[in-house]
Amino acid sequence: MAESWVNYAERIGVDLHLELSGPGGRRAALTRALREAVRGGRLAPGTRLPPYRSLAADLGVARNTVADAYAELVAEGWLTARQGSGTRVAERARPLRRAVGAPAQAPARAGGPRHDLRQGRPDASAFPRAAWAASYRRALQAAPSEAFGPGDPAGRRELRETLAEYLARARGVRTEPDRIVICSGFAHALRLLFGRDAPGSTGGAAGAGGPAGGGVLRGPLAVEAYGLGFHRDLLAAAGVRTVPLPLDEHGARVAALGRERAVLLTPAHQFPTGGPLRPERRAAVIDWARARGSVVLEDDYDGEFRYDRRPVGALQGLDPERVIHIGSVSKSLSPALRLGWMVLPERYVEPVLAAKGEREGWASVPDQLALADFVACGSYDRHVRRMRQRYRGRRDRLVAALAERAPHIEVTGIAAGLHAVLRLPPGTERRVVEAAARRGVALDGLAAFRHPDGPASAGDGLVVGYAAPADHAYGAALEALCEVLAAA
Repeated sequence: MAESWVNYAERIGVDLHLELSGPGGRRAALTRALREAVRGGRLAPGTRLPPYRSLAADLGVARNTVADAYAELVAEGWLTARQGSGTRVAERARPLRRAVGAPAQAPARAGGPRHDLRQGRPDASAFPRAAWAASYRRALQAAPSEAFGPGDPAGRRELRETLAEYLARARGVRTEPDRIVICSGFAHALRLLFGRDAPGSTGGAAGAGGPAGGGVLRGPLAVEAYGLGFHRDLLAAAGVRTVPLPLDEHGARVAALGRERAVLLTPAHQFPTGGPLRPERRAAVIDWARARGSVVLEDDYDGEFRYDRRPVGALQGLDPERVIHIGSVSKSLSPALRLGWMVLPERYVEPVLAAKGEREGWASVPDQLALADFVACGSYDRHVRRMRQRYRGRRDRLVAALAERAPHIEVTGIAAGLHAVLRLPPGTERRVVEAAARRGVALDGLAAFRHPDGPASAGDGLVVGYAAPADHAYGAALEALCEVLAAA
């Protein structure tokens, strides 16, 4: 008599609980049950399974149902079948298993910070999942079939049209869709503009091909004396020499510009020191670009987040032919989306598209379509307003806590963005950063952002990102920070 599945399971020491229910019918249910038994280790490698006829009779299903399930699992590599040897569980790498009682999610890395107050990080818990999912569904349903083909290196027309309207309304940018090129963030924009492998353009002094294969632009490039080292490293790797511009409370001192071919500025909110570029300097840098035939790169990294007044309009609005305006959703929505844009003078559009290429370096088309819908339906405006209120509240709590617990620490810069700069007594920055790290508080010192050839004009200080912690964790992060600073 054929051995029953129950007897067979007892003999090999397993209890598979084969419940033939669920989507897809009995064959699909049997396939799922056997697959999970192998994956979970209840059927060990080398275990011989009962013949089709025996298992079919025991489960009350057709023999073809079992045969088809076995065949599918053999094709997937879960089982092996050989003439005269029957069907057996395949020899596979053992699955990684959690220890009994271990948490379902991976624990934080040993020694990692308990409180993340690093700059440039939005509150990931505030991502508008429901609104984004609704826009994504609408975008996919409305997308033409050609949207899923090779497409346009400039980016989807729907998004470029929506951005042209939004940037004009919210940031004072003067442009049209054909002058916008979608990229995957500010660093990607720099690679396209200065990358070694990009073909040179013929756009005058600022558009001539650069050294060692060149790019759309070439150096020397003036940069603010304090900024992201990652960007400087990227430029150095492309063979671009950067010249530091001194800073004061009114932003970059553009009067120090000389024969550079381009200048990179954060005019709305200098990163990281926090001052805006004052109006006369905004006009002066445009005059310099016109006189020199140079170009201004405007990093509008957090221009929508001004808390003490309406956001200052983009520098690009003063002269669209002398400013390359670069923005992204990294601070406003999430850096995980990898969506940004360049608003270009007309002479740079074709060289940038040539640098981007026909196939590579594109942002996800479905994400582009979703962002177009997200902006067009008003969800983006609502999210920015909500986050503006939240981040303003975070900054106000930081200022109030310091006034009470560490009144000798001054908060500098305008009320804007996702970070604040705290002035420290001279000679204390390194010690305070190390003390914070010992208490599990991750933050940055000002010295980390200074250009190696630039003056240490900002003095000692901390760059505190108040946006990253979730609401429920922010109070504890402030408490830990104040304990460190009270002793500074």
